[in-house]
Amino acid sequence: MKKIFKYTIATLSVVFFISCKDNKPQQQQARGPIPFAVKAVEIEDAVVNQEYSVNLEGQQNVEIRPKVNGFIQKIYVDEGQLVKKGQLLFKLETQSLSQDAAAAKARINVAQVEVDRLIPLVERNIISKVQLETAKANLTQAKSNYSSIIATINYATITSPVNGVIGGLPYREGSLVGSTIAAPLTTVSDTKKVRAYFSMNEKELLNFSRTFTGQTMQEKINKIPEVSLVLIDDSNYQHKGKIETISGLINQRTGSTECRAIFSNPEGVLRSGGSGTIKIPFIEKNIILIPQIAVFEIQGKYHVYVVGDNNKVSSRVVEVKGTSELNYIVSSGLKEGELVVIEGVSKLAQGQEISPKK
Repeated sequence: MKKIFKYTIATLSVVFFISCKDNKPQQQQARGPIPFAVKAVEIEDAVVNQEYSVNLEGQQNVEIRPKVNGFIQKIYVDEGQLVKKGQLLFKLETQSLSQDAAAAKARINVAQVEVDRLIPLVERNIISKVQLETAKANLTQAKSNYSSIIATINYATITSPVNGVIGGLPYREGSLVGSTIAAPLTTVSDTKKVRAYFSMNEKELLNFSRTFTGQTMQEKINKIPEVSLVLIDDSNYQHKGKIETISGLINQRTGSTECRAIFSNPEGVLRSGGSGTIKIPFIEKNIILIPQIAVFEIQGKYHVYVVGDNNKVSSRVVEVKGTSELNYIVSSGLKEGELVVIEGVSKLAQGQEISPKK
């Protein structure tokens, strides 16, 4: 009796499961197609930002190197410190040079005494003028040697040639340095204005030349609108910049040309050696813009869902050539007037029927 009861319960469970499974499609069909937002493909003109990676450098980056050999006696600045032109940076040890200067000064005195002794003798015609001229030459040479030593001593006092910010300090007090050291004592960067260097390939340069009119490259550059800078943390730099130069030569090895923009830096936010992304606005004509959220990627190819007959969707491969704000620029794969699903594409399947909602 217990076995019959168990078999009866199991049979009823299977029947109930099959009944529920068969009713599920009917319930979905009863609800009807799910509404999805769509957009008609349009051919339009738009401002497109071409993006390039940039390296930032101060308007002036001056390497500080010693002209003489010696031990660093004193360092008067620290890394990141603001300095003025003429401010003292380093002092090298000059004890041996000071001794040489004292000896040279003594030789001047001896030579001067000799000249003073010979002058009256020449006036009395006791000796020839040749001896006096020789003594004067010796005096001149002694003075020249002394001046050279004093100049060398002065080179041991190193000052900043420009206003700027101190870079790294690879050497410490007591280090022996000289004119042939590999790394400079430091670098002073004038960052009131910061230059942004980037590269443009040959195709982009050709597009640039066709977009902006002018008889010369400089005339074309002058017509470029102000450019934007995106910092390494993806924040937008508050000051706009300007393209200054575009090299007239293309590097045959890399196939690119060097370009430079400049940005003001009154708050000191930008630092020499930093990086970022520059955005140059171009006006693209007769293009198709599709929201980025409407595009999904499969095996390295971009796809969109296009609404076809009976409101059934099918995925289609499209080619993109850049972005404009939150849109992709589609270069092929779509035609004007077609409907593209722009929201909820992750919930769709090939051939699924939807309710288009413009």
